[in-house]
Amino acid sequence: MQPSSSTNLPASAGQRLHQAMQAEQPLQVVGAINANHALLAQQAGFRAIYLSGGGVAAGSLGVPDLGIVGLEDVLTDVRRITEVCSLPLVVDADTGFGASAFNVARTTRSLVAAGAAAMQIEDQAPAKRCGHRPNKEVVTLPEMVDRIKAAVDARLDPNFIIIARTDALASEGRQSALDRLAACIEAGADVAFPEAVHDLESFREFARALPAPILANITEFGQTPMLTVQELADARVAMALYPLSAFRAMNRAAQRTYEAIRRDGTQRAMLDQMQTRMELYESIGYFAYEEKLDALYAARSA
Repeated sequence: MQPSSSTNLPASAGQRLHQAMQAEQPLQVVGAINANHALLAQQAGFRAIYLSGGGVAAGSLGVPDLGIVGLEDVLTDVRRITEVCSLPLVVDADTGFGASAFNVARTTRSLVAAGAAAMQIEDQAPAKRCGHRPNKEVVTLPEMVDRIKAAVDARLDPNFIIIARTDALASEGRQSALDRLAACIEAGADVAFPEAVHDLESFREFARALPAPILANITEFGQTPMLTVQELADARVAMALYPLSAFRAMNRAAQRTYEAIRRDGTQRAMLDQMQTRMELYESIGYFAYEEKLDALYAARSA
């Protein structure tokens, strides 16, 4: 999976993701629930970030990850992130936000135009569930292949990465998951994403059997163990995804802060757990904005 390039144009988001995958193996892709977290991830040294569909549902809309989120909900968060953060962004596109190939094509074009580097599309039925919950229903293999073909045909940037995710492991077993991912790769998918894998040996088997990079979802409190980067590298996994780690930590911190203020009548006990005003200003580049503003007013008054 080599990116195409032009010496006359800046690297696209897709090209930057290809470059990150070549520079770091496995590439750690950390979830960023909003633009501020994207900047924090960049400052921590990550080379790529991820926008979770479940994160958009819970974080932006306050609803469960049950197929409620729409394309425009996701695009709003994508644009906010890509406008301020240069890290390549992988976007969870759920089942494509519609029942037909036309919907998948529109989703793909919209994500490329919004600055995303890659999209993940899955084989669940439109009334989807969290990938680590029971009773998931998958569509037929031909329908999933059609989704991939529609995405591949619609991408405006040939370097935009299509990630095929299958949830068939839970309901149909490992061979079905392998067959589905193989068919998706043949249809043009760039990366294979077997969801809710239970053990390291299964990742090894997927990597041996499939002619495409493998993505491992190392989400907390799910079906997949908390494997280390070295363990994943030994299993030839190409991408390690941490979709909601910071979001979960943020939620717990907010909960404890609210409880302390309500209980104590002051936030004093929580100050040592807070990001300071100066740390926030440094993170979002406040002083650079202020300097530009001061220079603008100075020029107007001259």
